[in-house]
Amino acid sequence: MQRRYQHLSIPTEIMRSVVGISEAGSITKAAKLLGLSQPAISSQIKRIEHAVGGSIFQKSANGSATTELGKLVLTQARKILEANDQLLLLRGTTSDDSSIRLGMSNVYSQRMLATMTKAQMADVCIYADNSAEIAKCLLDGFIDVGIFLSLVDLPPDASIDVIAQRDDEVTWVRSTDFTLSPGAPVPLLTWPGQITHDLMIQALERKGMVYRIAFSSPEYNARIEAAKAGMGLTILPKRLVPEPLIFANEYYLPLPGTPKIFLCTRAGFREKNRAFVEQLREKVLAI
Repeated sequence: MQRRYQHLSIPTEIMRSVVGISEAGSITKAAKLLGLSQPAISSQIKRIEHAVGGSIFQKSANGSATTELGKLVLTQARKILEANDQLLLLRGTTSDDSSIRLGMSNVYSQRMLATMTKAQMADVCIYADNSAEIAKCLLDGFIDVGIFLSLVDLPPDASIDVIAQRDDEVTWVRSTDFTLSPGAPVPLLTWPGQITHDLMIQALERKGMVYRIAFSSPEYNARIEAAKAGMGLTILPKRLVPEPLIFANEYYLPLPGTPKIFLCTRAGFREKNRAFVEQLREKVLAI
């Protein structure tokens, strides 16, 4: 018997656009965040609306708001993207129990690669992402070890061992030739959902300062290159500011909060892999 929906398939790219519009508040803003043209996103939305049989967004005073059907689509879109991202974590893994699945915040991945030898990483599968995603993957059991930032202490969890933690002081950074015109909004290089994004926004809003998103990308290296090009400001751990970027100590910049860096493992993992965990503690976290 022919299945009724076997000819229908909605790509994950469309799901990301749906979530992007909901989070950004408009198609125009979502297009900038996702690096797509406005017509491309509009075409994607028309495609999914045709598939589900109704409008999922409606114009509002602030941009675009989800309809009742849109709320249902948004819920499923988030689930689909989560499942897709978790499946990608399986890439490169094997059935060998000796393989270590290491997840770490993007900002620390370069330090790890610079301090750990090839021999030490021979049996390691590395997954780099934002801190919130790394923490979630650790709780869900998709990684064995996690290195990530957090603005709050971790709640107790029987499945997780907190091996080490400490404050990791951050700072505003800029290129040597960056200047800000008096009264102009502070241009930020960021990506929503990142710890550093929250630190920047919270600091500026506490002081009542106006800002704008000058460059937005989930890629850490892309934001660093934007900073080197003088496009704006971002926040990084003080000990990990790459040359030729410098500390931005301008009087008008409010001090950001101080996050904690965590080294955590799945329960019992440390006992079987003590040497590897200690190497991470000493070389990557410098604890």
